[in-house]
Amino acid sequence: MKFEKKSLKFLEKYLNTSSPTGYEHKGQEVWMDYIRPYVDKIEVDHYGTCYGIINPEAEFKVVIEAHADEISWYVNYITDDGLIYVIRNGGSDQTIAPSKVVHIHGENGIVKGVFGWPAIHTRSNQNEPTPKIENIFIDCGATTKQEVEDMGIFVGCMITYPDEFFEMNDRYFVCRALDNRIGGFMIAEVARLLKENKKSIPFGLYITNSVQEEVGLYGADMIADTIKPNIAIVTDVTHDTTTPMIEKKKEGDQKCGAGPVVFFAPSVHHTIRELIIDTAKTKKIPYQRAAASRSTGTDTDAFAHSNGGVPSALISLPLRYMHTTVEMVSKEDVANVIKLIYETVLKIKPEMKLKYH
Repeated sequence: MKFEKKSLKFLEKYLNTSSPTGYEHKGQEVWMDYIRPYVDKIEVDHYGTCYGIINPEAEFKVVIEAHADEISWYVNYITDDGLIYVIRNGGSDQTIAPSKVVHIHGENGIVKGVFGWPAIHTRSNQNEPTPKIENIFIDCGATTKQEVEDMGIFVGCMITYPDEFFEMNDRYFVCRALDNRIGGFMIAEVARLLKENKKSIPFGLYITNSVQEEVGLYGADMIADTIKPNIAIVTDVTHDTTTPMIEKKKEGDQKCGAGPVVFFAPSVHHTIRELIIDTAKTKKIPYQRAAASRSTGTDTDAFAHSNGGVPSALISLPLRYMHTTVEMVSKEDVANVIKLIYETVLKIKPEMKLKYH
């Protein structure tokens, strides 16, 4: 699967730029720089959600949305001998932490550290310890609390993983934070295609990259009230359930390489979902189906439940190893999500009937 060189260059830079929840601004700057030639206007709200607008004067408004933040850690406690204990910022997985290199975003810049763990030799005569939030710790080479603070590290500093983007077997993109900056990439590509293919649309299109999804959909909740869209199409990642230790009876049956996943859920509006499925069939875009119960757990819920109810739908990208530093997505699926959103946008009409009947 081939992508434009400029698109891949943007994707690599965007993924490699740290964008933890609450500190998304550096990643957002990269994203805005890329979409600027393809939109008529760019706006940023008070908490950092960015959106590019095509036809900003139009009354009928359509949102295509992803979220920009990645999981991370906060410095929570510094011991007298210079070790750092942490709390989560989003769904950070303590089981993958031991032996990982980290970037501590201190007041004097980035400081490298490592999540330490006792050697296997020293654990032979005791019950095997399990990494827990209470026992994982970061060693930044300091021997006192004062030395840590002299490095510019204090309680509240953000901690991210530095793992960078690469392609694997010409089939997968691999990186931390594909959840969900790959979504930001995909909606940006929709804006690029509309511009370069000289497509006109009879409504305002808001290409929206929200903050704070990982801690409660807060960015989407705020921006939905600001934009007040008539329709929202959200893209996020979902689990590839073909990998070991995942129960399909619980998590469903979807896999990388089989196409975008169209969700069925209470917050997903029938008309928008059927428009997406009809588009996939008409344009011969492979797709999968998945169901969610009370909520989708994505920004779809925030948009759907805003402003008295906004017709919303969810197109997900299958992903392996979510919330690790080696998240994987199929390049072919990425291309097909872009195509599906693009072709669906071209089918939307302001006069379409959105009420249930």
